[in-house]
Amino acid sequence: MPKPTAEQLLAARDRTIEDITAPGLRVLFCGINPGLWSGATGHHFARPGNRFWPALHRSGFTPRQFRPDEQRQLLDLGLGITNVAPRATAKADELTAEELRAGGAALADRVLRLRPRVLAVLGIGAYRTAFGRRTASIGRQEQGIGDTAVWVLPNPSGLNAHYTLDALATEFAGLRAALDRADGPADEPTEEPAEGPAAGRT
Repeated sequence: MPKPTAEQLLAARDRTIEDITAPGLRVLFCGINPGLWSGATGHHFARPGNRFWPALHRSGFTPRQFRPDEQRQLLDLGLGITNVAPRATAKADELTAEELRAGGAALADRVLRLRPRVLAVLGIGAYRTAFGRRTASIGRQEQGIGDTAVWVLPNPSGLNAHYTLDALATEFAGLRAALDRADGPADEPTEEPAEGPAAGRT
């Protein structure tokens, strides 16, 4: 995937990119907003150093590590990508609280329409602001959206020094394991996904 030029990155500010969505997905992953690399390329989690794609693979969601330009292949696996806020910025903190709250409302409408099994928001701070849940922590949330369960996973940005790639993959794997348990044999009782321990932009 060719590296965007400085001019292309500058021109990408405030650009929006296409969601990778379909009805009835297994998991709809939700970043905070596109970064400039994503705005310039049209690919989610495109900036080198973002750990989304390797964490997705290491956790068992994909059979190999996909490249950002292979993002549409996620649909074949029942996975998709969207964002809380649509416009591309150099840093997530350029977004206002009002933008995040408006994005949260639009995201809830999107989820009610598409009805994924799980919405996985990649960033605890953005989730708390967008949905007004100040005490939310990483893991499954008590309140879903319609029939959709909501999980919060750590922000996979390389700037999130609180989580190593291995730690990110472990959190992603917790979600996958919960889905696998729910998909267990019909003659065996299924377990409720456990709460994870106590932030993503693309």
